[in-house]
Amino acid sequence: MLDELKTGKKTVGVKETQKAVRDGRVRRLFIADDADERIVGPLVALCEQTDVPVERVATMRELGALCGIDVGAAAAGLL
Repeated sequence: MLDELKTGKKTVGVKETQKAVRDGRVRRLFIADDADERIVGPLVALCEQTDVPVERVATMRELGALCGIDVGAAAAGLL
């Protein structure tokens, strides 16, 4: 599933992913464990309400690399 983040359709970042979850386009959410809970908490709650599975990744840097970007990412959604 993590490999799909690099090659598949995705959203990267909390705001973009939150919008996609609201639109019903996200099928799985990835959250970095070291992301600020105040920032990702509402997104995780939204995913729980909409039955979108949530997976954890160790660091923002690792999640960014999995998404194919050179910076860290707090959240990413697999479309």
